[in-house]
Amino acid sequence: MKKPKEPIQLFKVHMAPTAADEVAKVLNSGYIGQGPKVEELEKQVQDFLNYDRILTLNSGTSGLHLALHLLKKPNTATKNFEGIAYWEEKWPGIQDGDEVLATALTCTASNFPILANNLKIKWVDIDPTTLNMDLDDLERKISPKTKAIILVHWGGYPNDLDRIKQIQQKAQSMYGFKPAVIEDGAHSFGSKYKGKYLGNHGNMVMYSLQAIKHITAIDGGVLTLPHQELYNRSKLLRWYGIDRNSNRKDFRCEADIEEWGFKFHMNDICATVGIENLKHADDIIKKHQSNAAYYDQHLKDVNGVTLLTRHNDRESAFWIYSLLVEDRDKFMKYMKDCNIVVSQVHERNDKHSCVRKFKTALPTLDKTIGKVVSIPVGWWITEEEREYIVNCIKKGW
Repeated sequence: MKKPKEPIQLFKVHMAPTAADEVAKVLNSGYIGQGPKVEELEKQVQDFLNYDRILTLNSGTSGLHLALHLLKKPNTATKNFEGIAYWEEKWPGIQDGDEVLATALTCTASNFPILANNLKIKWVDIDPTTLNMDLDDLERKISPKTKAIILVHWGGYPNDLDRIKQIQQKAQSMYGFKPAVIEDGAHSFGSKYKGKYLGNHGNMVMYSLQAIKHITAIDGGVLTLPHQELYNRSKLLRWYGIDRNSNRKDFRCEADIEEWGFKFHMNDICATVGIENLKHADDIIKKHQSNAAYYDQHLKDVNGVTLLTRHNDRESAFWIYSLLVEDRDKFMKYMKDCNIVVSQVHERNDKHSCVRKFKTALPTLDKTIGKVVSIPVGWWITEEEREYIVNCIKKGW
């Protein structure tokens, strides 16, 4: 393949050909807020993930914010919230000033909800072989104030969830409770750990339906809830705390609100786009995985390139395909000359002024961040284009 006239893109919006017509039907229906289409999308995501407790939201970021908020004990003594059975063990609840262990190598959307919930960030270093959390460092940094862990599955590659459960058990034996685990699966729609989609392993998991993700709803998010109590409460809190299914004397006037909530709900327009795109999910994910497998095979012995580790017990959806390269600035300039769009994708979060007070030593991230780059892997990349990308890299930079 010769140098393409147009750049080979790193990201592209997938829009089902049926989406516009279906959206038009909803636009003219007189019902465009949270309604039957939101319920339909939730049912279809349940079927896809093979998991029942699914909540749609207006963004993945709202999902993370709500997940952390749900870990706080409700400020109510009403019958609906008697006791906290969410985690089956003694759970003291998150309180202002508690710490959340998090990775700095991610989108700021992963970590700013921690600040929005008046919690403290404690940074965990990365594993340079996967770009996920260094679980040894995670284990070292657990303390009596650690109430939650937010895991990012970088590029869609799952963390070792069994090892994380062992770390939770150790915290239980030391401090009398387990830190809750929230999985940031923004990259990971279609990823599996030990044969099951993420969301089926006992944690809250957020999926993103933002514009350039595997499946888009224009914008939106999905949150999986591991306990019925959490699910019931989250359905209320995504819409101000109002029970939309209650028998009201006046349909515009709510009954008593037991716990205040947020405006985090999805609408029927976004849900309709999500429904139509979800019909193509298997094909989209398989194309990402096929292109990634091609790169794994053909870039494994290239000088100046280090591929990330793969384990047989997990499957990545490969929203991005990251690798480590020597002399990254030169590599990126060379790829631009080849008309191939590449990027680091996410900046390290701990560099920002708003989190300066949480600064800590992250030596592995320091050594690795300057080598991280992602190359095009998405559903739009043809076999001819992926071969061209590999040949360009093999020629050197």
